[in-house]
Amino acid sequence: MTPDTAAAGRKPSDLLYYFLAVLVGAVGGVIGAVFHIAVEKAMTWPEHLRPYLEGPWHLVFLAAISTAMVLISVAMVRAFAPEAAGSGVQEIEGALEGLRDVRWKRILPVKFFGGVLALGSGLVAGREGPTIHMGASVAKAVSEVFKLDTRDGRGLLAAGGAAGLAAAFNAPLAAILFVIEETRRQFPYGLRTYSAVILASATSAVVTELIGGSGPDMLLDAPEMPLATLPAFVGLGVILGAVGVLFNRCLILALDGARQVSLKVSPYLVPLVVGLAIGPLLILRPEATGGGEALAVSLATVNLPALTLAGIVLIRFVMTMASYSTGVPGGIFAPILALATAVGVLYGTLLDAVIPLPDGVLPALAVAAMGGLFSATVRAPLVGMVLVAELTGAYALMVPVILTCVCANLVAEALGGRPVYEVLLERTLRISGFTPRGPLPAQEPIGGWDERERLQR
Repeated sequence: MTPDTAAAGRKPSDLLYYFLAVLVGAVGGVIGAVFHIAVEKAMTWPEHLRPYLEGPWHLVFLAAISTAMVLISVAMVRAFAPEAAGSGVQEIEGALEGLRDVRWKRILPVKFFGGVLALGSGLVAGREGPTIHMGASVAKAVSEVFKLDTRDGRGLLAAGGAAGLAAAFNAPLAAILFVIEETRRQFPYGLRTYSAVILASATSAVVTELIGGSGPDMLLDAPEMPLATLPAFVGLGVILGAVGVLFNRCLILALDGARQVSLKVSPYLVPLVVGLAIGPLLILRPEATGGGEALAVSLATVNLPALTLAGIVLIRFVMTMASYSTGVPGGIFAPILALATAVGVLYGTLLDAVIPLPDGVLPALAVAAMGGLFSATVRAPLVGMVLVAELTGAYALMVPVILTCVCANLVAEALGGRPVYEVLLERTLRISGFTPRGPLPAQEPIGGWDERERLQR
């Protein structure tokens, strides 16, 4: 421990630190489970209107209510916690680098209530980003109460983020790996901090199951694939690598375009337009709305024509960009998984028209596609492999999923793609006026994280 970190707080005993990790996991699990329930309840409001309205008036009221929910969510973010916009994962990565502050007293209420409004409106956004950010906010609060030093505080912050992800998807192992792979450049590795991440994730998963029930969130019945089908999964990975690079670049373009509109016209114009569009789509094209977890399962189990699938791919892609650019609290994990499923099933349908495929290949391609697109966008293939296994329960597909994820990651790298959260963090820092004082070393210095922090200073 360096003098700088010693001055920042105290170093608790191992037993106390592990207790704090369990505490963070438990509280993060409760918040994540309640948030999930609240979002599901909020998304039922269109059904309550159906008995009382019909025809054009029904569409008008849908548009008005969705727009109001989106605008209120954006207003909460802009007034109280601008950093609560979007996913929040990049904010945590910035905090682990010492470049961003987690203002937990503001983030927790804004992320929770703003997220419920935004996701309840029908926007194409996921609940995992808000739960990760809220989990890290709980960790920040605990760190302040117990006055932890810099290293332990940031270790607990990562544990809180992992607890949030474990609560969002009931995927504790993927949450642990997410910290290892996604924050490998920022996480203060050590036995204490690593154990804290494991304890927080496991505790969060237990609490989430106690409140919301157990079992995979997106259960899919996919049989083991014959070896002869493996080239199809390699081809899928190549396609998804290109789609992932396109997704990331379009996401930044959408954010930059919305920012220009905000500066030149009004910060509420884009949310207004998107909200007006989302409302009617809730009944006209429901597949173009929502996070997409249920859509992903249905696409993998219902045989749809290729043209219909292509339309779903296009509209999900466009609405994901539009929804994220509004500035509401919402993640991109779930939209990525739903979009990937549509791409995977479309790919399998077109391939089956040329080369007849065995039974069960379409669900298998859907599962593999989730991991592949996640790998190409987030650039965390190991997390992608484990996440889709925990989400779908399709553990028999590990070899095809591995091939798809690795190929997608390699193609994204070859095309110059970068991790989406790394790009989002750089954009956030640039907008906030942060000027780096020199790049950090490409590899971890021998002195570990504390030495890296010293070099940054």
